[in-house]
Amino acid sequence: MSHSHRRTSRRFDPNVQRKRYWLPGEGRYARLTLSARAIKTVDSIGIEAAVARIRARGGKV
Repeated sequence: MSHSHRRTSRRFDPNVQRKRYWLPGEGRYARLTLSARAIKTVDSIGIEAAVARIRARGGKV
């Protein structure tokens, strides 16, 4: 067993990526900062539905 008392607080940072999506309804690209889990959600529900959720929450796209 270790007897050291040196402590560092461990950080759990999300896996955040910047990803560019084409918004066909608006005819433009949107660059979103998403976690890996959010990218999978966008892939499953579609970008239009994901943007609608972001805007409903008050986010800017």
